[in-house]
Amino acid sequence: MALELYMLGLIVQDMGKSLEFYRRLGLAIPEGSEEKTHVEVKMGNGLTFFLDSNHARWDPRFVRRDDPERMEASDGYRSILEFYLKTRDAVDAKYTELTGFGYQSHRAPYKTSFGMYFAMIKDPDGNIILLSGDLEANQASEAS
Repeated sequence: MALELYMLGLIVQDMGKSLEFYRRLGLAIPEGSEEKTHVEVKMGNGLTFFLDSNHARWDPRFVRRDDPERMEASDGYRSILEFYLKTRDAVDAKYTELTGFGYQSHRAPYKTSFGMYFAMIKDPDGNIILLSGDLEANQASEAS
C-alpha cells in the first residue's frame, strides 16, 4: 500500500481570525464555521486541511502526559504551508492583498535561484505561509 498525506492541520488560537485569513488567502471555507472548534477543507488530491481551536485537546500539559518527549516550538519555524499561485503576478497580488489587510509579512516577494518566485506571510497564529509561483509562467504569459 502506498503512503499518502491525508490531512494537514493547524492548531489555532482564534478560529474566527484564522478563518478570515484562510478565506482571504483563497480557501473555500463554509459559512457558519466560526462556531466550530474543528473545520476541515478538502484541498483536492485526497488532502484535507484542518484548523482546530479545541485548546483542551492540544494543551501542552495534556500533550506532555501522552508524549513526554514533545519539544516546544523554537523561535524559528518548523513547518511552512505552501500555496501555489502559478505566476509571479499572482504571488505579488495575493501578498499585496494580505498585507493590505494587515497580516504580517515574513518576507517580501523574491526570486529564487531555481526558477521560483516566493513571498512569505504570517497567519494569525504566526505560521509561515509560503506563496509560490513559477518565474517562467509569467514569461510565458507575457510572450503570448
